[in-house]
Amino acid sequence: MTTTAEGEARRALQRLRRALEKAERELGDLDGALRRAEGEDFPSDHYDEAVRSLHSVLAFADDEAQRLQEKILQAGGLEPGRIRRGGS
Repeated sequence: MTTTAEGEARRALQRLRRALEKAERELGDLDGALRRAEGEDFPSDHYDEAVRSLHSVLAFADDEAQRLQEKILQAGGLEPGRIRRGGS
């Protein structure tokens, strides 16, 4: 069972991930709209860098979620690599 602090951390990571996914979608929408409006003047390299930055923060959030899950499992006396999900 997770403690309150661990539960809050998991929820915060989930909110962060959803916000980053939404930011990625919104950036894609902005990219498309401005690309059409500006044509050759569109700074695609800046938008590519912004997408890479978002992916980096998403990877960070995923790493933190994995680290937290492993910590919770270890605190419960379980080995993280030996736990299987699903019904197979």
